[in-house]
Amino acid sequence: MTHHRHLIIGGGMVADSAARGVRELDPDGTIGIISEDVDRPYARPALSKKLWTDPDFSWDDGVDLHTEETGAEFVLGTRVESIDRAAKTVTTADGQTIGYDRLLLATGGGPRDLPGLRPSDRVLSYRSAADYRTLRRHADAGASVVVVGGSYIGTEIAAGLVQNGARVTLVTPDDVLGGHMFPAALAAVFQQRFVDAGVEVRTGSRVASGEETADGVVLTLDDGSTVTADVAVAGLGIDPATQLAEDAGLAVEDGVRVSATLSTDDPAVYAAGDVASYPDRLLGTRRVEHVDNAQQQGRQAGRNLAGADEPYEHTPMFYSSVFDVRYEAVGVVSSSLRTVEDWAEPHERGVVYHLDADDLVAGVLLWNVPGKTDDARKVLAEAHALTPDMLPGTITAD
Repeated sequence: MTHHRHLIIGGGMVADSAARGVRELDPDGTIGIISEDVDRPYARPALSKKLWTDPDFSWDDGVDLHTEETGAEFVLGTRVESIDRAAKTVTTADGQTIGYDRLLLATGGGPRDLPGLRPSDRVLSYRSAADYRTLRRHADAGASVVVVGGSYIGTEIAAGLVQNGARVTLVTPDDVLGGHMFPAALAAVFQQRFVDAGVEVRTGSRVASGEETADGVVLTLDDGSTVTADVAVAGLGIDPATQLAEDAGLAVEDGVRVSATLSTDDPAVYAAGDVASYPDRLLGTRRVEHVDNAQQQGRQAGRNLAGADEPYEHTPMFYSSVFDVRYEAVGVVSSSLRTVEDWAEPHERGVVYHLDADDLVAGVLLWNVPGKTDDARKVLAEAHALTPDMLPGTITAD
């Protein structure tokens, strides 16, 4: 039986960061990484961003994280079926038994499928490098693509595809693209960028059903209209992959519940990344599905696997890049909250503060304002001392 001092289930960015975190304190202990993916850990944001927009951006230099540098041993294309916490072993779908001293659950989440459709060469629940390679092949052939979902993945993929010559239809439940996050006037400006680029935006719509044909996909929307395309891409978010933890008897509440040190209720088992529900020092219990959290939380989990026993104190940011816009945010960004807007250039460069029911800052949106996420965290930390009228100018858009 194979045995590792540090065993990681999941092969994404959390796994890479955790392996590097382990090596900060334990240069020699064996690290095992078991992943359902067929690729070694890679920078997932590139799949919807720079691989579409930067012709000089290469897989080897910018996407492959080169986790092999840590000396980790990989078992790829393999699913873990069970964890035996008493024996400190895991069993894979192909019958392998692998032991551990400490275990990290970095299982991420599974993408949500389109109604009535299963993933195929023409129906992509966009999540993996394999999905990117398939979509790139279609896009390079000039395919028409319908993208479903108006959040990060959907908007980034739609922007990347249209800039690569594809004919793109974007379906979103928002009445205005981005309207679930942005103030109304900003959402209108955001949507117009897509329209100006040639994207057909179908707003206020959800997919009711879908059918894959011999040469394409037909989606029926909830208003009865249809969209026909060569390829359909779903950017509908993920559901955290908690079944393995549940079956092992670990506590699950919108993710695997962990302490400030990222340990579960089993001191030998940790969780991090998309799958972990953790206590944020500024924002309370939350689960975060963004790259900054994957990197920082993964590193801390790795250090704690190696015995550091340190709390995770980083409040993560999230970001997106579409066309000439890059926005970053910390905290809760939602159009359901009251906002205070502070624009250096109206709807081109500025800061939007999102306020909770008590008029305290719950989230900060930085629109084409780079390098200010630490300032945003400071605002959240000092929210009780800041009234709405004090917010303009608190973060400068220089």
